[in-house]
Amino acid sequence: MDENLIRNDADIAKGVAWLCAHEPRFSYAYSQTGPLPLRLRDDGFEALLSAIVSQQISVAAARGIWAKLEAAGAIKAERILALELEELRGLGLSKQKAGYAKALAEHGIDFAALRRQRAEMVVRELTAVKGIGVWTAEIYAMFSLGRADVIAAGDLALQEATKVLFGLDARPTDKTLRKMAAAWSPWRAVAARLLFAYYHVIKDREGTT
Repeated sequence: MDENLIRNDADIAKGVAWLCAHEPRFSYAYSQTGPLPLRLRDDGFEALLSAIVSQQISVAAARGIWAKLEAAGAIKAERILALELEELRGLGLSKQKAGYAKALAEHGIDFAALRRQRAEMVVRELTAVKGIGVWTAEIYAMFSLGRADVIAAGDLALQEATKVLFGLDARPTDKTLRKMAAAWSPWRAVAARLLFAYYHVIKDREGTT
């Protein structure tokens, strides 16, 4: 694998410098956000299961369900395989998410091998699992595997931040944002971090007016 990785703050700084040199609007955004968070987190089965649990529910609700799963030992693939769907539902998962958890456990992803694969292959392999969409796979590639050249273009916060920063009439679609982001390669994941941070700046600004 010969693509950039984000492993520390120095890698973030390198990506920011490149982006600001190539796109003046990123320089402006960075002047508003200040240093960007690394946002790296663990990879593996638990990370993906957590992403599934968190889909379309509040942070507080997701934490509550995760605590129940953890207490039952149901954050490991072998334990989930041993439980019936109704038992998983009893721990707080919806019928659909219980099925997704089973599918993830049954898929048998080789997480060590995934660390060595290119971002597009990571996304392709993860989205082959029922319940894991492109957004989840790209977020995993960015923040669990530290891939530097991937962007979750379907994310509404990224779309809104891009709309404001680039003076667009409407939020860009997933397809449009991907086209725009081609110019931000090989640091699209740093661009995403900058746009996420800028989104919070504009939301805070709206909250004070």
